[in-house]
Amino acid sequence: MTSEECPVPLGSISSAGPGQNEEYSSAQADDIIEEMGPGDDVSIGSDLSTLVVPFPELAPVVFFCLKQTTCPRNCLVNTWFERISIMVILLNCVTLGMYQPCENIDCTSDRCQILQAFDAFIYIFFALEMVVKMVALGIFGRRCYLGDTWNRLDFFIVMTGMVEYSLDLQNINLSAIRTVRVLRPLKAINRVPSMRILVNLLLDTLPMLGNVLLLCFFVFFIFGIIGVQLWAGLLRNRCYPEENFTVPSGMTLPAPYYRPEEDDERPFICSLASDNGIMSCTDVPARREGGRICCLDKEDALHRQALGLCINWNQYYTRCHTGSTNPHKGAINFDNIVYAWIVIFQVITLEGWVEIMYYVMDAHSFYNFIYFILLIIVSTFY
Repeated sequence: MTSEECPVPLGSISSAGPGQNEEYSSAQADDIIEEMGPGDDVSIGSDLSTLVVPFPELAPVVFFCLKQTTCPRNCLVNTWFERISIMVILLNCVTLGMYQPCENIDCTSDRCQILQAFDAFIYIFFALEMVVKMVALGIFGRRCYLGDTWNRLDFFIVMTGMVEYSLDLQNINLSAIRTVRVLRPLKAINRVPSMRILVNLLLDTLPMLGNVLLLCFFVFFIFGIIGVQLWAGLLRNRCYPEENFTVPSGMTLPAPYYRPEEDDERPFICSLASDNGIMSCTDVPARREGGRICCLDKEDALHRQALGLCINWNQYYTRCHTGSTNPHKGAINFDNIVYAWIVIFQVITLEGWVEIMYYVMDAHSFYNFIYFILLIIVSTFY
C-alpha cells in the first residue's frame, strides 16, 4: 500500500491491536520479494518488520505527515468513537420525535428551547465526527472518507445543517433545508455493518425490478385507456332543471343542480339517456327542511308561510346533463389518462375504491364492476 492510497471507511476498521497484525501471508511475502528484486540483499524478515503497521487496512500516511502511530491519528483510529456516535444518533431520534412544529412556531416554551439545545449539540457532534474521520481516513480518493457513499451522505447532512444555522443567524427561514434533519437517523446504517450490508443488498436488487415496474406500467396504461374511453366526462353528470324552467318572482333555486350535501363531496351522479346507469334524475329524493319532508309545488309558494310547509325543489331537477365538477373536488374522474392513473392507484390501494365503483355504475352501467374486480385482482394480488 502506497502513501497515496486512501483508506477504507472508519466503521469497517478491525479492532485488532498492533500485535495481532504482525503476521503476513506467504502471498504477501512473495509480492514483497518480487518488488525488491533478486539483487537486493535484504532479509524478508527485516522488511516485514518495517512494513507492519497497526492497521493494515488504512494508509500508512495521510496529509503527507500523519502516520498511524502519530498523535492525534493514533487516538482517532478507534472503535469507541463509533459506539458514542450510535448513542448520539439514538438521542437524535428521540428529540426529533418530541418536536412539535405546530405548537413551537416561535420556540418560546422551555420544551422547545431544550430540544433546540439538544439539536445544536447533536449537530456539533456530527460535525466533529466528520472532521475526526477525515483526519483518520483522509478526504479525497477511492477509499477515503468521501470515497464511500454513506460517508458522502453524512457529509451532505452536516453541510445542510451548516446552511440551516447560517440562515438562522441571518433571520432567514428555509423550511426545505430543515427537512434534511430527518436524514440523520440514516447515519446509523453506516455504524452497524450488518444493517449496511442489508441496505446495500436491497439497493442492488432494485435494477432487477425493472421488468416488474414495466409490467405495472402496462397495467396502468391499459386500464387507464379503457377508463378514458368508457367514462370520460361521465362523473360530471348532474341533475339540472329543465331549460325552460322558471322560478316565481322573489325566489331562487337552492342550487343550480341537485346536491345531496352542501359541500357536494358525495354528489348524486345520474345516467344520461344514452347510457344504462343505475341512477336517474327520477330517483332524486324529496327535499327536507328542519327534519320535515317538503311537499309543496312552486305554485304554492305564496301559501307556504301560512301553511308552515316548504317547497320540494328537488322534484324539478329532472334533466341529466354533463356539468363541470367532478367528485372530491375534481380529483376523481376519467377525463384524461393522468387522472385515470390517479384513480387506478387509489383503487389498487383498496382505499375508497367501492365508492368510485358506485359512481361509475351510477353513471354508465351496472356491469362496470367487472373492470374494478379485474383491476384489483391483477394489480393488488399479483
